[in-house]
Amino acid sequence: MISKEDMMNALIAACPTFGPSWRTFLDEWQDEPVELPLYVSLGDFARHLTSMLERDETSTFPEIFRAIETLHVNGDSYVKEAATIGILESLQNANEPERFRRYLGPESLKWWDKLDRFWDGDATALRE
Repeated sequence: MISKEDMMNALIAACPTFGPSWRTFLDEWQDEPVELPLYVSLGDFARHLTSMLERDETSTFPEIFRAIETLHVNGDSYVKEAATIGILESLQNANEPERFRRYLGPESLKWWDKLDRFWDGDATALRE
């Protein structure tokens, strides 16, 4: 099971170009007496993917989205929720979010669609 402590390593292994941003994030928070706000970094990760898509740098997307799928399938409850709310929801806020749809694995696609239904007014859509 993938834990919160392992989540970012899995994403960076699949998307090494995000590594410098992750290191900067860690440096900025190293002296803070609070737990790392990983959702902030997941939003940064989603914006990184959006920038890659806009530059048509998608050759690594299959591997990256396999990692996101793995978080959904093999993550603990925190990781599964973070993959949905921290990554997928952030991607849905991008210009032309449907361009990401073709890269989603089955579990990620299920949660992508649940987010769509939630924002269309179905308050129960995000229940398991």
